[in-house]
Amino acid sequence: MAIKLVVEGRTLNVISAYAPQVGLDEEVKRRFWEGEDFNGYIGRSVGGYDEVHGGSGFGVRDGGGKSLLDFAKAFNLVIANSSFQKREEHLVTFKSTAAKTQIDYLLLRRCGKGLCTDCKVILSENLTTQHKILVMDLDIMLKRKKWVGCGRPKIRWGALTKDKAQELQEKLLVIGA
Repeated sequence: MAIKLVVEGRTLNVISAYAPQVGLDEEVKRRFWEGEDFNGYIGRSVGGYDEVHGGSGFGVRDGGGKSLLDFAKAFNLVIANSSFQKREEHLVTFKSTAAKTQIDYLLLRRCGKGLCTDCKVILSENLTTQHKILVMDLDIMLKRKKWVGCGRPKIRWGALTKDKAQELQEKLLVIGA
């Protein structure tokens, strides 16, 4: 799933990548790969992917994880949920009786990495009985609009010097105010 946010003319692309089970044959994986669906483990170690992997993954990298990291590197993306130090339970996105893994990832443009303030698993909510919800907090600042006052303009008394005050007094006397 891809989400494109346009805020104040700035575009932010977010990609959620998910794929078939590791045990499926290569043809099934290839078809998912072409649709940008990876199902891999990026692992805990950065291992040459320091520009896309923040060093806070879970488990050990596999072939699908390497493919995901290569994809992120090729398209100047960063894996948001590897960028924040978390306890194990906030990294694991899939948990069954047999295993616990991190297979769900949120990616965003590397230039937008500074907008991401946190990325974590929400423990209290489940998508299914095994998948946990993965969320990313973004700090998107909108430019403040200038306040346009109604009625009379604001008088800046601090800028009024003695000479300017005298000049203003003379003008007011001339117009009869």
